[in-house]
Amino acid sequence: MRVVTPSALRTVLGRLHGVPRVVVSGNFATPWRALREADAALAEYRLFALNAQEGIPDRPGVTFESAFVGPGMRGSDRLHYLPCRLSLVPSLLTNALPPDLVIVHTSVPADGTVSLGTEVNILPAAIEAVRARGGLVVAQLNPHMPYTFGDAVLAEHEVDLAVEAEDPLPSPQPRLASAEHEAIGERVAALVPDAATLQLGIGAVPDVVLGALRRRSGFAVWSEMFSDGVLALERAGALDPIRPITASFAFGSAELYGWIDRNPRVRLLRTEKTNDPGLIARQPALVSVNGALQVDLFAQANAARVHGTIYSGFGGQTDFVVGALHSRGGKAIIALPSWHPKADVSTVVPRLAGPVTSFQHSFIVSEQGTATIWGNDASTQATEIIDRVAHPSARDELRHAARGLGFRL
Repeated sequence: MRVVTPSALRTVLGRLHGVPRVVVSGNFATPWRALREADAALAEYRLFALNAQEGIPDRPGVTFESAFVGPGMRGSDRLHYLPCRLSLVPSLLTNALPPDLVIVHTSVPADGTVSLGTEVNILPAAIEAVRARGGLVVAQLNPHMPYTFGDAVLAEHEVDLAVEAEDPLPSPQPRLASAEHEAIGERVAALVPDAATLQLGIGAVPDVVLGALRRRSGFAVWSEMFSDGVLALERAGALDPIRPITASFAFGSAELYGWIDRNPRVRLLRTEKTNDPGLIARQPALVSVNGALQVDLFAQANAARVHGTIYSGFGGQTDFVVGALHSRGGKAIIALPSWHPKADVSTVVPRLAGPVTSFQHSFIVSEQGTATIWGNDASTQATEIIDRVAHPSARDELRHAARGLGFRL
């Protein structure tokens, strides 16, 4: 690894030929300084990132690529969305979309290594793919980036060039829980057995669920990501001290970043491991809690598209739903409010109009109640969804539509 000035990095990157593909750390680990130099050096390039945040280079000449669309790319007419389970994105980068440049955000060097810190995810596969074809790996070294263990650790020789930065890591805006979120979260928490393995994302409902579980103990975490709710579980003594907290990336408060720094309890692994349905299935009583934009009477969930336009993507939902269903004592739960306040429409529809993100769940939960899906026939599933998940004002219309779809109600 050779540490260079930003201007020297710009000079080197300007020698890349054609329209290179640039893979960059996403979520809240974007290496802003190094990415700005790449953008200044390259007239045209393809930028691949997962959940890219606002502020990424957005101009003619930059083509966006993503398998999980974030606010920085959402709605762009230069976006190329790649439908792909998160567990398979590393294979996508190895075979179909090989990178020419990978830019990562790391800790400062220690004992001949750096750490990918809060964002491991698909980056080890991207680094391997770019090195195999003679491309470049660039690191932004930041003393504010936590040093995390597991697949986060890179030998210095795996990085070609590095620039230094000293920028605090950003945190997501906190989401206040509404009365509906509180009701959903309490219902979901009631479905979680003692000593379960937890997979939850970030947001108001997961926060309520994790808050309710602080009063219990023996839990483990095997998740795509985690945030401050897991830290609260740890401090409450609700987590099994023997089992490591396992995920692929993390983001949250500055307090969370300080807690995971050199914490042997936390193990961040590459996506091929955390999101492998086979490995997920080995976790005892894995409870997967995911959100959706819509569900239909066939118990199918749409978590990716709004009015036919891509909003996010599959993410890890498909991986964890399958893994949870194969886990001994596992449950796959979809949680959503019964009514969309902005669009002023029911979130339960007769049949999804677009692609399905996931299906065959154990339960679907709204503030109205809990529908038991697994083990019921199709007509009973539809009845449960109408009577226990749908908003009361939508139920009569849904029953009428259900009969037209062949359900026996």
